[in-house]
Amino acid sequence: MKSMCKFVMPALVAGALATGCQTVQTTQGGAVGVQRSQLMMVSAQEVEQASSKQYQDMLAEARRKNALNRDAATVQRVRRIVSRLTPQTGVFRPDAPSWAWEVNVFSADELNAWCMAGGKMAIYTGLIDRLRLTDDEIAAVMGHEIAHALREHARERVSKAMATGLGISVAGALLGVGQAGQDLMGTVAKVTFELPNSREHETEADRMGVELAARAGYDPRAAVTLWNKMASQSAGAPPQWLSTHPSHASRQRDLGEYAARVMPLYQAARR
Repeated sequence: MKSMCKFVMPALVAGALATGCQTVQTTQGGAVGVQRSQLMMVSAQEVEQASSKQYQDMLAEARRKNALNRDAATVQRVRRIVSRLTPQTGVFRPDAPSWAWEVNVFSADELNAWCMAGGKMAIYTGLIDRLRLTDDEIAAVMGHEIAHALREHARERVSKAMATGLGISVAGALLGVGQAGQDLMGTVAKVTFELPNSREHETEADRMGVELAARAGYDPRAAVTLWNKMASQSAGAPPQWLSTHPSHASRQRDLGEYAARVMPLYQAARR
């Protein structure tokens, strides 16, 4: 796999990235057994820095629109749930509980939530209010999004863009080229907010998300009810941000199977 890097980059960039292109295992398997290795061509630090800058820009824009954390009760509720989820991340990677986790609530009608590299999160009021989410369902949403960050899916997708020639300019960030840092931030934003995740990434996040919820004392079966609510709001199909998921029936089966697998963890957490 590592030799692939020598052929997908121009010679100078390939030489600069030779030590950075590697196959890694970002997380431990946990009870759900996510074990896939990943090819990375950009460092975790660079993606986290770009994500952090993008996050601050989004918070500033939301403040300007008076759309950031407008309802104190909702913010407190979401942060309480997330504060129970994040300590459980250590089962997948020991460094994660010490990340600078942050979650904010955006006032917008979208059915949306996300977690950027390094643990910067948001959930939209449209998702909470339109679907009348329970605490268990919010935990299912945020557990899923946290799993994307744990697995470094954004970093993997940036790496894939570079490998296929779609993000060659991003590689300049490693060489200190002036515009390249901005290019990297734009590419991170694109894979985080615009392009749908692959089915493989979404399935991994589903499975890890139910385990995080269960370990935090939230009913993992809420992931199934959450999905049903989202599908009902989208004419039987998922919202655009989940558009690459498997079919409704197959996702229900998979979520149900993995929720059952982690039920002992939920029961233990509730004692």
